[in-house]
Amino acid sequence: MSDFNVFGRVAVVTGSAQGIGRAIAERLSAAGAEVVGLDLSGADYSCDMREIDQIRSALADVVARRGGALDILVNNAGRGCHTPPDELSPEELRDVLDVNVAGYFFAAQAAYGAMRTHGGSIINVSSIAATSALGRGNLAYSMSKAAIEQMTRELAVEWASSGVRVNAVAPCQVRTEGFLPLLNDPNLDSGDVGRRMLGGIPIGRLAEPGEIAAAVHFLASDAASFITGTVLPVDGGNLALNAGGTVGERRRQ
Repeated sequence: MSDFNVFGRVAVVTGSAQGIGRAIAERLSAAGAEVVGLDLSGADYSCDMREIDQIRSALADVVARRGGALDILVNNAGRGCHTPPDELSPEELRDVLDVNVAGYFFAAQAAYGAMRTHGGSIINVSSIAATSALGRGNLAYSMSKAAIEQMTRELAVEWASSGVRVNAVAPCQVRTEGFLPLLNDPNLDSGDVGRRMLGGIPIGRLAEPGEIAAAVHFLASDAASFITGTVLPVDGGNLALNAGGTVGERRRQ
């Protein structure tokens, strides 16, 4: 459908070298966008999202080389840690927040400088962890994702008059090369964490990277032209399942 066409648009994807970011870059490229990737390695620009100067420099160069054009920014690069709250150090907390919050904001700020005259779309990759506690030492990560969602709403309101839409997607657990080893980690629920996670997803499986990419493609396209400030769960029903609920059926009498 033409509404989903992003042909010829310039899209920057952070964390593009693997996992969800790679799937997003491939999806937008297949839809006709000119995709520019940022990552620590294996991307068009080497960029540490903890370093604000690197973010600004990379985005400024992207825009300058394309005559001022930047239409889509996908903030996907992320960092987490699994340190229990009572052991979490200031350095660990800052490391996560520097990438997931400050990095996202300053990338969005730099993109807005190019988008403010002609509009654009910014999509932040959040997580169900912003809404529902994960436990297992995920405090820093969950805090950062909650901040991302509120930042999304604030920027959507601030920048709407310039035609810049700001939205987020909130995936559940995704079948990526980085996540799969955790499913059988003996230190997580005695190796049973995979089964427990699936018990919280009504659809009964993990998300695929391409499914997150499809949601990002929608939000980046004109099909979502009246959508801003929204967080779109891509979670197989995880957040719809009430606390204490379980996936299953009641036996009929």
